[in-house]
Amino acid sequence: MSLRENVCLPHWVRGELLLLSSVVFLLRVACGCPEKCHCQPTLNSVDCSCRGLAEIPPDLPPQTLTLHLQDNQIHQLSASAFRSVPQLMTLNLGNNSLSILAPGAFHGLQHLRVLNLTQNSLHSLESGLFHSLPQLRELDVSSNNINHLPAALGERWENLTLFAVQQNQLQQLDRVLLESMSSLKLLFLKDNLWKCNCHLLGLKLWLEKFLYKGGVMDSVICASPDTWKGKDLLKIPHELYQPCLSPSADLESWPGQPLSPAQQAVLRPPKSHSVEEQDPSDCELKPKPRPANLRRALVTVIIAGVLCGILCLMMLVATIYGCTYAAITAHYREAPVAQTIEPAKTEEKELLDNPPA
Repeated sequence: MSLRENVCLPHWVRGELLLLSSVVFLLRVACGCPEKCHCQPTLNSVDCSCRGLAEIPPDLPPQTLTLHLQDNQIHQLSASAFRSVPQLMTLNLGNNSLSILAPGAFHGLQHLRVLNLTQNSLHSLESGLFHSLPQLRELDVSSNNINHLPAALGERWENLTLFAVQQNQLQQLDRVLLESMSSLKLLFLKDNLWKCNCHLLGLKLWLEKFLYKGGVMDSVICASPDTWKGKDLLKIPHELYQPCLSPSADLESWPGQPLSPAQQAVLRPPKSHSVEEQDPSDCELKPKPRPANLRRALVTVIIAGVLCGILCLMMLVATIYGCTYAAITAHYREAPVAQTIEPAKTEEKELLDNPPA
């Protein structure tokens, strides 16, 4: 509308337009909605996605429950970055450029349930990063460059039901971390650089138990060693895994006893504990003779026992038959002798009764 047309408007129309603009301005001020964001007061939702933001807006409404910050250019989160929204329950930071998360970045979010950190540039997650999120239900850090996860990411993980670390650089995952997620139902681990050596045996055992209890997961495909490259971790037989040697455990088995040079050479710890600096052949799976199966051994013992029993029975039958045959033969041999002896006794008796004259 041109200025001339505006001047020509009736006074009551111009008054209503002025009143409406004033109400809109007052509502924006009262709600504290950031300039580049769209707020829905009825839903307590703030949408700041696709706004080219480089940092968290400082004037977020304190009653915000859902905050969308995806598809921006945020590089880092400072400590207490969300202190202005303590009631926040859903936070989406996907598809930014996050590479630095301060240890207290999520401090104060006691009610946060869903945290999306997908498609960023994170290389690791610090152990104390999520300590202030006791109500967290879903954590998605897929499509980053994470190459290490600590054994613990929070003190209380019993409420977590979804954990996703797809498309990262993980080679190992400590089962202790997963054991802290007692309510976990959905687990996504595919498209990582899983090294299927002895260190991954604990993860394999935990995943089998997780699936047995009704959990849902995608897959763990081995990237190394070459023996198992492209194979599903859960389909590799247990017999082909050797437990990792523990130098400390072996040292404890010789308390107070001096070790020989050979023992010291065997038990000497590696120079570095990092995955990158370890000998490539360390703990790699090597094919070995498959141990005897207990069921197969039991069947073998039973068959051998049955065969031995049959053999003994046949020997017993043969013995009885032999004895019987010998007795019958002896009986028939004694009968003619008795008949020969009987006439001789008769003749001798006649001679005695009738002596010669």
